[in-house]
Amino acid sequence: QVQLVESGGGLVQAGGSLRLSCAASGIILRINTMGWYRQAPGTQRELVAVTSSGGSTNYAESMKGRFTISRDNAKNTVYLQMNSLKPEDTAVYYCNADITTIQAMGLYRTLELWGQGTLVTVSS
Repeated sequence: QVQLVESGGGLVQAGGSLRLSCAASGIILRINTMGWYRQAPGTQRELVAVTSSGGSTNYAESMKGRFTISRDNAKNTVYLQMNSLKPEDTAVYYCNADITTIQAMGLYRTLELWGQGTLVTVSS
């Protein structure tokens, strides 16, 4: 069973920094896109940043210059470095990945997986 496990959330003051990590585990043949999304209370889940297997990145406009996404392919892990945090960054942050795995009878399958979410709270 392939899964994503996040860590690194917590409480930080405005202007501070946090680093989120998300590790994929299980039978993994290939990890394609990996990314971070977030959802604040009463809002829809929104894109924070994504990175391709080749290392290209894409950010939501409001995160550019403050957040940095990176990945370690050897560790099947994606990171989100968040600097200059603002109270409006408070949300549950979710890791997302497209992972190719082998299932029963040797069939290859690409799954879109979500982590369990990690809460980031930024106090003013």
